[in-house]
Order: sequence, then structure tokens, then C-alpha cells
Amino acid sequence: MKYFWWIILSVLPLLGRAQTAAPVEQVNVFLGSSGDHGQLSPAASYPFSMVSLGPQTYPNTHTGYEHLARKFLGFTHNRFEGVGCMGSGGNLLVKPFMGRQPQQTELLKAAEQAEPGYYSVSFTNGQKAELTVAQKFGVHHYSFPAGDPGLYFDLSHSFVKRFKQEQHTTEGTVLSGWIEAATTCDAGLYRLFYYLEINRPVQWETTGAHQLIARLSSSGSPAEVEVRVAFSSVSVAYAKAGLRRESFVALRQQSSQAWNALLNRVQVQGEPARTKLFYSMLYRTLQSPYVVSEPDGSYQAIDGSRQMSRMPIYNGWAVWDNYHTQLPLLSLVYPTEFQNIAASLANLYRFGKKDFATKHEPSPTVRTEHAIVVLLDAYRKGYKVDLRGIRDSLISEVNRLDYSHPDKALESSYDAWALAGILAELKDDKLSAQYRQKALGYRNYWRKDFADITQPDVDKLPARGMYQGTVWQYRWAVPFDVKGLITLMGGEAAYRQQLDNFFAGDFYNHANETDLQAPALYNASQQPWKSQALLHQLAVDTVVQHYFNDNSRGIDPYIGRIYQNQPQAYLRTMDDDAGAMSAWYVLTACGLMPACVGEPVYYLSLPLFEKLTLQVAPKKTLAIQVENYSPVRRYIQSAKLNGKPIERNWLTHQEIAAGGTLTLVAADTPNLTWGVQQQWISDGQAVK
Repeated sequence: MKYFWWIILSVLPLLGRAQTAAPVEQVNVFLGSSGDHGQLSPAASYPFSMVSLGPQTYPNTHTGYEHLARKFLGFTHNRFEGVGCMGSGGNLLVKPFMGRQPQQTELLKAAEQAEPGYYSVSFTNGQKAELTVAQKFGVHHYSFPAGDPGLYFDLSHSFVKRFKQEQHTTEGTVLSGWIEAATTCDAGLYRLFYYLEINRPVQWETTGAHQLIARLSSSGSPAEVEVRVAFSSVSVAYAKAGLRRESFVALRQQSSQAWNALLNRVQVQGEPARTKLFYSMLYRTLQSPYVVSEPDGSYQAIDGSRQMSRMPIYNGWAVWDNYHTQLPLLSLVYPTEFQNIAASLANLYRFGKKDFATKHEPSPTVRTEHAIVVLLDAYRKGYKVDLRGIRDSLISEVNRLDYSHPDKALESSYDAWALAGILAELKDDKLSAQYRQKALGYRNYWRKDFADITQPDVDKLPARGMYQGTVWQYRWAVPFDVKGLITLMGGEAAYRQQLDNFFAGDFYNHANETDLQAPALYNASQQPWKSQALLHQLAVDTVVQHYFNDNSRGIDPYIGRIYQNQPQAYLRTMDDDAGAMSAWYVLTACGLMPACVGEPVYYLSLPLFEKLTLQVAPKKTLAIQVENYSPVRRYIQSAKLNGKPIERNWLTHQEIAAGGTLTLVAADTPNLTWGVQQQWISDGQAVK
């Protein structure tokens, strides 16, 4: 019996350690890295860094990698995680090889492992590669068996053949220069400067246009070779200055610590499998946008000019995709980073912002529609944004908005509403009223194209020239005026009935962002508990999904869970879109969903964990506790904020940022009376 208790006591500390594994240890970087199920990669990355050092396989996905592929073409230095249009990046390919010619070496994967900030793979021919990164800097470590080792460089390599031009020089063990390539969807151009250094003597050979070989001296013994490379958006000199001398092991540890520091801003307690999925999702929300300025403040603006800044400058935008979720999440839990991100977004207007990209981008980027909504959201949350300094540019942008298609009309109206809000904040009430009325003009478009849902094309994708969405899905896309939407539908009962029909008919599409706000819309009704149930189901339970981004309704649906901790993680054709979809999961897991980006309000639902702690400021936390917790419970019975009962189903950003304790009582069945008092419903006519 004594021996039995000794065993129990010796195991308890191990169990405790297992339950308190560091967040960085919980991340599965292979999630979403196979097929069209997320478009993610296991590349070694660093928080908000444009350097993403990872494998290039054949075949591959938008990030250059396919988990099921065995054949490797080499390793590239950047990729935009989770975006469409076949991706962006894939520059400066390096292939370690044996023998005289690179093509004679076939790199076939034998085993691989990865974690945030680190990737390694061993090949069947005895070679091995290890990669790690820091901010704008990375290290390759190659192990060669006995033979004649070499390194092949393809400076013209890029995803989807988007390479444009390059210049380079070699001197001793150094390769340096710049590479220019097209941004996502070929909308613009970016230029990256690099400085690469090999730790062993080499002989350089030019083997073709933009292609070189670095031959390493052979001793007939196994060899270890290290390649250090730094990048800059400004110049080769800045790239050279960014080259670091720490050991590979030290750099890997620093990268892991940097990731853990950010992931630890949200601490969760719950089921181990759900915890691992949560941190794997949170990780993806912290990869972009990228810091593109130098330590001294120098950066390249999007008009190609050299500028200076006192704050870090970010670039690499996918705002249309992630303004619903990722950017609001950053504003909640990463206020320091978000302050600089919001200011960088505003800064675009000073140098000729375009909806997609300019010809002088400092990094790969995607698109910036709805940036004006994000700026209003940031300002109303208390972030410092120089709205007055870009006022005329904001007005000019809104005056150019496209109303030519039904979806464009709704989205453009959202931006016009945001401009009205910004002008109101600037005390320009007359002009604000003008743009408020322009925004409310969406109602005419809505009556024309979205009111009648008996037409035969309302469930077709695409229809009526709309972008990746149906009439059913886009008709909810007026988050700034849900009060008006309810009126358009004939009152709250009709509004709820149409929401019921939408979800019961499986018309919702979680594979894209077009109707991403729809599950939370019951919060603006007398039945908020239906949103609580929907959000829980979409996050962790079985769903029926008819729509994908390459079809109309009619093929066999997908039946299963949307979010899974595996390479084929998401729905087919569902891109993570620069943290948009992973942030939706994180927000749902926290029980906080933006009610309307541009208004500092979050709707409440039941979190997916028994306890969460959000670091909302350097010395403030919001603890969210779920009493009567069960993984399958989805309804809120009651709520308290700092010990005081609250009957409303929403909190303001200021209440959350103040820290404290939010206590929710879970239930198996809905409380039909909770959350129906003091409702918050967006009102496009309201003057603020």
C-alpha cells in the first residue's frame, strides 16, 4: 500500500506539468497545411515578421508547401499565410545538393518536425535541413553526408511565377541584392533587399539567368553548413546591418520565447485537445501584418519614397478578409502592437493607398478595403489615430467607392457609414450627416436585390455579379444598421424567421467571410440564445456545409467539424485569410464577438473553456470564469461583471480593457429571459 501511494505522489507533479505546458508547446504548425484546407504552412516564422523560412515542395499549396508531398525543391524565405490568389512570396530559393549538378539530387522527405520559429526535415539521401528565424532574419543549418556538398540559389523563384526582376552581387561567402515580384493577385509590386552569408568558403558559379551555385570544398567527410540571411524593405545596407551572430540554438530559443510571450497573453484552462487547437489558432493570428521599418525608424512608403517614423511601421494587409475578426482580436489582447498597426494603416493614406497594392510595396500584401472601418474602430476604442491628417484622403476614397454590384453597394455603404462616424468624431457634423445619408442609401439596393428571397438565384454562387457569395449570404452584410435591416424585413419576428430559415436551410457559408457576422445576429433580437448555440456549433460541433468557393449549391455537402487540429484542418476551399478564420475561432472560444466593427461593442456567448485570462493591458487582465462548465454546454444562464449581475448580452471595449472578472453560468438549456434587456443593436441613423 505504501508503494502504491508513493507511485501516486510521484505521478501527480508530472500530471501538473502536463496541464501547464507552455502555450508555444501546444501549437501544431502543420494545421491547415494540406490541400485546400487553410493554405497554411509549417515554415519557421516570427511574430509579425515578413521572413517566413520554409520548405518548397512538389506539389504545393498557396504557401509553397503540401504536407502529403515527399519531393522538396528547396527552401524559400517568405509567404503570406492563408491567402488566396495562389499566394504571395516564395522568394530566394535555396536547395542543398550533393554532386556536380543540383538536379541530380532528389530531396525526398523521410521525416520532419516543426514548432513556432523552427522547422526541420531529413531526407532519404542522408541530408538534413534545419531552419529558424527572428525579426527579418533567418538561419539555415544543413547537414550533408560524405560527398561533394553544394547550395543552389534560384533568385527568380516566386509563387505563381510572379518574379519580375532582380540584381545581385557575390563577394567571398556573401550573396546580396534585391528581388522584385508581384503581390497577391498581381495587383502591385514589392521589392526585398537581402544579405546572405555562408559560413564556409565557396566557389560561385552562374548556371543560368538568376541562378547560381555555391560549391563547398569537399573533405570527403560529413559536413555542416550554415547560411545566414537578413532582409530589409529599404536597402542592402540595412539588410547587412540586420545580420545576427547568435548560435542557431540561441536563435531558435529566442524565437520560441517571443512566440510564447505573445501566446501567453491569453491563458486558457480546459480540455487538452481543445487547448491545443486554441493555441494553434491563436498562433495564426499573429503572423501578419509585418514590421517593415528598420530599428532607426527608416522605412519605404508605398509610393517608393524613403521615410522615417518614431514607431514601428507595418505592411502586408488583408483587411477585407480579417477586419471582422483578426484586427479586433489584436485590439483586445495586443494593444501595443495594434496601436502601431492602426497608425500604419492610417499612414497608407499619406502615400497613395490603393484597395489592393501599389507598385512600391515594402512587402507582399493583399488588399485594404474597409481600412476606414478599422480606423474608426481603433479611434473609438481609444487608440491614437491621426484622422484629421488624412481626412481629405478618406473622403476622396469614399467618393470613389463602387456601387455597381449588389454586394459592392452594401460594402461601400459600410465605408460611407465609417466616414460619417469619423467626420462626427472630428466635429464636422454637416458633412457627417451627408455621408450618413449616403450610407443609408444601402436600403434602396437592399430592397432591389436582397428583399425577395423567392427568386431562383438567391442560393447560387456566384449570382448577379457578386464576389464569392450568394444573395442569401450577402443580405446580412449591413452590420452598421441592423436596426434598419430589421425594419426592412418587416420587424423583429420576420427578422428572426428569416435568420431561422437561413441557418435551417444550410445557406450559411463558413468557407469565406461574406456572411461571417451572421451567426451573431440573433443577439440583436429577443432570442440571443440562438447565437450562443450557433457559435458553439460552428466552432466545435458537426455542421452541414453546402457552399465552397468553387461551386454553387447542389453538390454533396460536407458534414463534420469545421475546425480540426490536423493538416486538412478547415473546410475545403476555406482559406485562413491572414488570420481571419483562426481569429473567429479564438474570439468564439473567448465568448466575445465584435457586434459591429466601428463600434466598441462585443456580444457575449459561452466560452469554450472553464477559465480564460486575457492580458488586456500591461498590468490589467480580464478573467472569464464559467461556472457549471461542461464542454458541451452552450447557453448562458446568467452573468456577473466584477461581482455585479448584468442582464445585457454585450460589453464595451472599455469595460473589457479595464480588466476585472466576468463570470458566466453555463446551462444545458437557454435562459429565455437573459440578454433581452438593454439590447445593443446597431443603428445607422444614430448621430454620435
